[in-house]
Amino acid sequence: MDIALGLLVIVAVVCAGAAVGRRFNIPVPLLLVLAGVAGSFLPFIPPVELNPELVLVGLLPPLLYAAAFRTSLFDFKTNRRSIGLLSVGYVIFGTLGVGLVVWWLFPEIPLAAAIALGAVVAPPDAVAATAIARKVGMPRRIVNILEGESLVNDATALVCLRAALAAIAGSVSVLDVAGGFVVAAGGGLVVGLAAAYLLTEIRKRISNVAINTSTSLMAPFVAFLPAEAIHASGVLAVVVTGLVMGTKAPSMPNGAARQSARSNWDTVQFLLENAVFLLIGLQVRSIIDSVQDDSLGAGRVWLVCAVILLAVLVLRPVWVFPATYLPRLIPSVQRADPAPPWQFPAIVSWAGMRGVVTLAAVLTLPDDLEHRNVLVLAAMVVVAGTLVLQGFTLPPLVRALGLPGPDKREDALNQASLMQLATTAGMERLEQLRRDSDPPEVMDMLRRRTQERGLAAWERLGRSAAEAATPSQRYAQLRMAMLEAERDKVLELRRGGDFAHEVLSEVLERLDVEESMLDASLHELGAAAEGTGEGLSQPGGVCDHLTATMPSPAPANPSCAACEREGTTPVHLRMCLGCGNVACCDSSAGRHASRHFKESGHPVMRSIEPGEEWRWCYVDDLLG
Repeated sequence: MDIALGLLVIVAVVCAGAAVGRRFNIPVPLLLVLAGVAGSFLPFIPPVELNPELVLVGLLPPLLYAAAFRTSLFDFKTNRRSIGLLSVGYVIFGTLGVGLVVWWLFPEIPLAAAIALGAVVAPPDAVAATAIARKVGMPRRIVNILEGESLVNDATALVCLRAALAAIAGSVSVLDVAGGFVVAAGGGLVVGLAAAYLLTEIRKRISNVAINTSTSLMAPFVAFLPAEAIHASGVLAVVVTGLVMGTKAPSMPNGAARQSARSNWDTVQFLLENAVFLLIGLQVRSIIDSVQDDSLGAGRVWLVCAVILLAVLVLRPVWVFPATYLPRLIPSVQRADPAPPWQFPAIVSWAGMRGVVTLAAVLTLPDDLEHRNVLVLAAMVVVAGTLVLQGFTLPPLVRALGLPGPDKREDALNQASLMQLATTAGMERLEQLRRDSDPPEVMDMLRRRTQERGLAAWERLGRSAAEAATPSQRYAQLRMAMLEAERDKVLELRRGGDFAHEVLSEVLERLDVEESMLDASLHELGAAAEGTGEGLSQPGGVCDHLTATMPSPAPANPSCAACEREGTTPVHLRMCLGCGNVACCDSSAGRHASRHFKESGHPVMRSIEPGEEWRWCYVDDLLG
C-alpha cells in the first residue's frame, strides 16, 4: 500500500511540476529538483532511499533508448569527432582531474576511491542535457553534440568506475583498464547491432499493434541485459540499438504500430525523466544527515565539496576549448569543418549538468569504504550545484552570447519545400499506377487531397498568428466540430442499446483516428496564437517591394563570401535581388543575409537553394 501511494504521489507531483514549469516558462527538471529538496525536509515524507540497481538497470536503459531513438544517426556521424572527444576524452580527463583534486584535499581517502568519485561526477547527464538544451533554443549543432555526448559518456564513466572499484578491492593494471575499455566498447557495439537487427526483423513480421508496441518497449532491456552478462557496456548497447532502430523505424511497415510506439514512448520518457529529477531532490536530507558525525569534520567536508564542484565546473572548459580548436590545426580537418566561433565551445563548456546516474553510480561504492558518506555527499553537491548554477544561468548566457536558435521561418520554409517534393513524388506514382478503368472521380479525389496537404504547409508561411486561420486550419476546426457532433450521436445511440458494443467501438475508433490526424493543425494554430504573436508575415495588403522586384537567376557556383572570410559554415544560401550579394541564412552562424539587409537596406532576397524560387521581403516580413 505504501509503495502504491508513493508511486501515485511521484506521478502526481511530476505532472503538476511539468504543468507549472511550462505555464511559467521555468525549466521543468530544475523545478522538480527543488520540489524534491523541499519535500525531503518535510516531516511527513519518509526518507527515500535511491536503489542504484533500480536506476542503472530499471531507469537508465529506457531513458537512453528513448533519447537515442530520437537522435539522428546522420547528425551523430557528422559530429562524431566532437562527440568522441567529449564522451571519451573529457570523461577520462575529468575522472583523473577530479580524482587528483579529491585525493589532494582528502589524503585520508585512498587514491582509487578518489578516482572512483571522479568517474562518478565526470559525465553530464543525458536527460538534463536533452531537456534543458532544447528548452533554451540553442543552435542545432550544439544540441546534437550535447545529446551525442550524453548518450555515450555514461559507458565511458562506468568503465572507469569499474576499474576504480577493482583497484579498491585489490589491484588493477593499466592493461586491465585498456582491456576493459575494448571489451566494453566492442561488446556493446556488437550486442547493440545484433539486438537492433533481431528486433527490427521481428517487428517487421508483427501486424498486431499491441504486440508490436510491446516489442518496442522491450528493446532497451533486450540490448542491455545480454551486454552486461558478457561484461560489455550495456549502456553503449542500448544507445546503438536506439540509434539504429530510430533510423530504420520510418521505413518499417504498419503506420499504426509506429504511431502507437511513439505515443507510448512519449509517456514513458515523460514519467521516467521527470521522476528522476524529483528523486534527486528527495535524496538531499538523508545524504546530509549521513555525514554529520564523520571524523573529517562537517565544516571541512562542506568546504571540500564546494571545491570539488568548482573543479568540475573549471575542468570542462579546460578540456572543451583545446578539443575544439586544436584538431582544426590539421588542414584537412579545418577544410572539412571550419572552426566555430568561441561562443560555441563556451556554451558546450557550461552545458554540463549532472543527474541521477551520478547519484546511482556513487551509491555502488562499497559499504565498508572509509568516508563513503562524504563521497556520496560530494556527488550530491555536484549534481545539485550543476543543475542549479548551470541550469538557471544557461538560458541568459545563450541570449547574452547572441547564439541564434533554429529559425522558425527557415524551418517552415524547409517543411513546405520538403512536403512539396513528397507530394510531387506521390503524384508521379499515381500517374504510373492509374489505369483506364479507374473512375475519374477517384483520381480527382486523390489529386485534390494530395495537393491540399502539400499546399497546407505553404499556407502557413504567408500569415501571422494574429490573422484568421489558413484554409487547411479552418477545415480542421470545422471538421473537429463535426467529429464532436458525430461522437455525441454515437454515444447517444450507445445508451439506447440498439447496437453491439463491438460495432460502436469500431466507429468510435475510426473517429478518433481522424481526430488525431487533425490535432496537429489545431495545435500548431493554438501554439502560434499563444506565443509571441508574430508569424511569418505581417498582416496587411500587397507588399510593394515584392511586386516591384522580380526573380533573377541564381549564380552558377554560389558561396557566402562573408562565411569564407570568417571561417563559418553556411546552412542555406540567399541572394539579394537589389545587388546580387550571396549570403547565408539566419540558421547559419553568421546570419549574413540579414546583416546585408541591415547594412544595405535592400529589402528583398531570394533563395538560391536547388528547387526553391521563393522570395522574402525583410521590410514587410512577407513571403513571395
